[in-house]
Amino acid sequence: MTPALYELLQRTSRTFALTIPLLEEPLRGEVAAAYLCFRIADSLEDEAAWPKEARIDALEAFARAIATSPPLPAGVADFLARVRARAPLAEASCRELVVETEAVLEALAGGDAVAAACILHHVRRTTVGMAESVAQSDAGGVVRLVDVPALRHYCYLVAGIVGEMLTELFLHHEPLLRPAEAELRGLSRTFGEGLQLVNILKDEGADANAGRYFLPQDAPRSELFRLARGDLAGARRYVEALHGAGASRGSVAFCALPVLLAEAALDAVEARGPGAKVPRSQVMETWSRLESALDAGRLPF
Repeated sequence: MTPALYELLQRTSRTFALTIPLLEEPLRGEVAAAYLCFRIADSLEDEAAWPKEARIDALEAFARAIATSPPLPAGVADFLARVRARAPLAEASCRELVVETEAVLEALAGGDAVAAACILHHVRRTTVGMAESVAQSDAGGVVRLVDVPALRHYCYLVAGIVGEMLTELFLHHEPLLRPAEAELRGLSRTFGEGLQLVNILKDEGADANAGRYFLPQDAPRSELFRLARGDLAGARRYVEALHGAGASRGSVAFCALPVLLAEAALDAVEARGPGAKVPRSQVMETWSRLESALDAGRLPF
């Protein structure tokens, strides 16, 4: 990963820009490149100014481009040509990121081949799922998830798969985790889904303004908060399994900090409603508490 791509990471995600540097190399660079790949797909899915057919076309082109590892230049060129033929993406950081698609994929291809193939496989799964989700939107591209199972499935597509990918990368680079493989794989999707459900609850208002109604209208908010807390409890168990199996400090910290921040965010949203934010002072205090606990050889929960 080049310094320019790390700067792009900082502009596209506050949380991941905070947590990815906690990882040790080569995981740090691999996960950074993986996040940028997922963010490319996410940018295409969320581009409200594009008609649904354009979003589907771009997502399918990206999925084709990353169908091999390393990606074929012709596929990447076709994807970029299709994106350039449309109106520019509304968000500046997303425009910059999509322009740098080739550089992101080259950074990935320059590292561990097994890790790169793993990342592209899972990014493609999510990208295909996003295209299917957009295809199910109405004629105007408005997304409405009708029930809790649909919400759960969406959280799996966009975040549960990320948990599965991370677990494969951890197992690949840290062989001492093998005795805990079954437990880690069993909890991996819950780790990702819990973080995603909190984000959906937090961003309900902004998503609605963009034509995305992820929270089922008939589902009581109390049930959705209960689901989120249950998933975060599973995410804690995932971190505990990593720590108990002797994962590197960086891997444990990378997974633990988002869980702690998601719990704080969920408390804020439940108390103050969608859009509530965790103050930076609380983020820093949480990070300090995590570091102190890890220094003592334990977790802060």
